[in-house]
Formats: sequence, structure tokens, C-alpha cells
Amino acid sequence: MPSLSSWFFTTLLCFLDVTFAGDPFVFFDWTVSYTTAYPLGVKQKVIGINGQFPGPILNVTTNWNVVVNVKNNLDEPLLLTWNGIQHRKNSWQDGVTGTNCPIPAGWNWTYEFQVKDQIGSFFYFPSLNFQRAAGGYGGIIINNRPVIPVPFGLPDGDITIFLSDWYTRSHKDLRKDVENGVDLGVPYGVLINGLGPYRYDDNLVPNGISYQIINVEPGKTYRLRVHNVGISTSLNFRIQNHNLLLVETEGSYTIQQNYTNMDIHVGQSYSFLVTMDQNASTDYYIVASPRFVNSSWARATGVAILHYSNSQGPASGPLPSLLGEDDPSFSINQARSIRWNVSAGAARPNPQGSFKYGEITVTDVYVILNRPPELVNGKWRTTLNGISYLPPSTPLKLAQQFKILGVYKLDFPNRLMNRPPKVDTSLINGTYRGFMEIIFQNNDTTVQTYHLDGYAFFVVGMDFGVWTENSRSTYNKWDGVARCTTQVLVSYFLDHSIISYSIHLLRKLCDSYVGMDHFHI
Repeated sequence: MPSLSSWFFTTLLCFLDVTFAGDPFVFFDWTVSYTTAYPLGVKQKVIGINGQFPGPILNVTTNWNVVVNVKNNLDEPLLLTWNGIQHRKNSWQDGVTGTNCPIPAGWNWTYEFQVKDQIGSFFYFPSLNFQRAAGGYGGIIINNRPVIPVPFGLPDGDITIFLSDWYTRSHKDLRKDVENGVDLGVPYGVLINGLGPYRYDDNLVPNGISYQIINVEPGKTYRLRVHNVGISTSLNFRIQNHNLLLVETEGSYTIQQNYTNMDIHVGQSYSFLVTMDQNASTDYYIVASPRFVNSSWARATGVAILHYSNSQGPASGPLPSLLGEDDPSFSINQARSIRWNVSAGAARPNPQGSFKYGEITVTDVYVILNRPPELVNGKWRTTLNGISYLPPSTPLKLAQQFKILGVYKLDFPNRLMNRPPKVDTSLINGTYRGFMEIIFQNNDTTVQTYHLDGYAFFVVGMDFGVWTENSRSTYNKWDGVARCTTQVLVSYFLDHSIISYSIHLLRKLCDSYVGMDHFHI
């Protein structure tokens, strides 16, 4: 298969050279390899890029062409996927099993894609073999073109923050546990930028752990781009005594609102403006704590330090509390409050709200239900509408391009059918250029997150209970935020609408590895 992919890539380059003429190119050379780190004070083999953990940040501008040559120095196949990058009319560079052959150990592959008509905060990560549990992730910043104004003042600094639940066991051991239906249990900790927690409690945090310090100047305002790059844990992010002014999420400028904290679910990205307006009597805690868990998770709290240049002493005392910690309605109401800034331009001069998604006729409707893992053919597997996805040996895009029969079926049901669960390569047969409504119903016992590679969707409704046709009367058809990753709480439903184009649904890592990988339109 690598030879076939290489042939197609050569053909694709000829096409790209014509299509992207006039827009700047940027080039990166990355070597992905194991490196040694001590995130929680224990020696571990993590995945780094050019020796960095987390990896380097791709800092580009709308419409730039990005060329990343990746050398795989791991001992197993690798793919990097670009979370939230839309790859307009060109999903061949997406970096998941549906579109690309894996890069064999010792081989290299050159990704080439255009960040067409996009702005915002995103990240990349390895999409195969549970490797994200070992690192390999990094940030993507897409800046506005100079001719498009940003809907807020230029901040004094730009800081990227990665949040991640973390285990001291290797990703290969974790992978085996998931394959065998063994619950991963409570994470050993939560990392902030690849580092463990500040020792805020001598009983919970051992001595000798390196922690993140973010240095700031009093009176300055900084843009914080915060990503949950973990594998399964929803995290609440907050900074002691500081407000978080939300301005952007996953490529959409939002109505600017102050929050004291924000639930950030697996795969989600947010941008906040934070003004250093405190008296700096001490340093301040930066906290990432698990949501909807019991007291046994107390050790799994990420803590970093916000340090003013005129700080008078170290942070001390208890962490800032979180009201409504176990109340899902608090989280739902917070999510509902995030709205699209319809008057702001983004990648184009016209306002975001000029695309009136609420006036478009829906062509396809799917009610997608997930349940707790079920025993299918002697193995515990997770399902959507009773189907556990089986990745084919031939990528779906290649099978479609070269008309290879028998690789997949276009028969994914639009509702749960009355039949036993099964394993299959079953795909959504969407309408080209149609407008799709997808309702996610979470009947599992944990929060689920769904990511749609290749496009953004509009979150138009979420609520407790079972979705019905009458639920449409509550939809937000004007300023529902457009994003690429969303959460569905336990016993809740979520409804969103998307324009269909080469889309796949990715659940949180531990579920996607055992059968809920992706469905293609």
C-alpha cells in the first residue's frame, strides 16, 4: 500500500501546485520518536517531535500551504491528524486510517495541506494505536490575514496550554487493557504542558515533580489557547482569582463573555483573554480538575503556577473551588451560553452570521445512540446504533478512488435497529452538498465527545433525556457556535447540523480504539 499512496501523492502535488498558486508555503521537518521524560516523577518513554514533548506549534495564517515532512522513528506505524483542519476538497492529508495508509516504522511521509478559510486554535496528535496516551501532540494556531480585523484588542502575549489525563503505564500496556475490556481506572495525574502538578498538597503530590510556571507582567492581557488533548477525562480549567474572557473556540469567534471556569472536554479547544489585574501578593494556581468523578480522583488534578513578575511569594492554601462540581446541569448551561459572534469576520471579510444555517433545508437526519460496551463475537466493544466499526486494511479514500469493491458498506442506519450488535465497516451514505442533522443520544455511563474531521458543525441544542421530534422547537437557529468537537453528557442528547463533506465521527480515544472509530459520508 505505501507504493500506491506514494503514486497518488505525486499526482496530488501536481494538482496542489496549481490550486495553491499565490498563497505562501511553510515547510517543517519533524522526526517522531520516543524520548525520556518524568511527567509525574516516574521515568517514562513518551512520544516527542524533534525531541520536544509536547511537540512544536504550527503557527500559520489563513490560506497558507503547510508542508510537514514526518519521519517515523517509532517502532510501530504512525499517522498524525490535524484536529479541526478542514482540508477543503482534499481530505487525503487528514491522517486517519480512513484516508491514509500508516507511515511504517523507519519511513517518512510528507503532509501537504492548505488552511483554507480558517482561523483559530487547534491541535494535532497521533491517531493510531493509542499513541496519543504517550504524547505526540502539539498546537496549531491559524492567524487572521492582516486585512481581516480580529474582534478584540491585540493581546500582549499568546500562550498555548495542553491539558491531559495521564498514566505512568506505557501506551502499549494501556492498549492491551482496552483490547481485553479492562477499565483503565483513575489516571495517575493530569499534565499541564507535559508537566505534573505543583505540590499544593503534600499528601497528594509527591516531592520532586516538575511543574509548569507561566510568567506574566502585571496589567498585561494574554491570549490563552487551552486544549484538552487527553484520552478520556473531561476537565475543568480555572485560574485562581482571574476571569476567563472567552473569545474563540475551534475556529469560531464567540460572543465575549467572562467565565470563572470552563469545562473542556476531550478534544476541545478554547481561547481566552486573561488580564493580569491582581495585586500579586502571591503566585496564583492554574487548575485542571476532572469532572463528574468521585473522591478517588483527587490525585488526578493538574496544577500549574501563574507567576507575576512582581509576585511577593509562592501560591499556597487550597485550590480554587468549583461550584456545581457534580451537577451536570451547570455544565450544560455553561455550554449553552457559548454563542457565535455573528457580527465578526473571521477568515473572510463577511460576518460569520452571514451564513444563515437555520434557514437551510435538512436533507439527512441521523439519531445516533451509544451504549455501554457490549459483548460482540466474544469481545467487549462499543457501538453506535448497534454497530462497532471495523477499520479496513485499505483506507476508505483509496477504496473509493480506485473503485475497490467489498471494503465498506454504505448502510449505516439512521436510527438504532432492533437487532443484535455487530462488527462491520458500515458508513453513512450522506447526500453530497446536503445539510445533515445529527442527534447524539448518550446511554452510556460516561461523558462522550464527538469530533468531526473535515468540517465544523453548529451546536443547536442539548438537553437531558430522550430526543424527540418536538425537541426541534428549542433549537438555536441563529448563533449556535460552529465547532468541530462537542460533548454529550450521560443521559443527555445533543443535536447539531452540519454541511456534509467527507466527515468522520471520532469518539474519545479509549472508545474509538475498540470499535467506535469513524463513519464517513
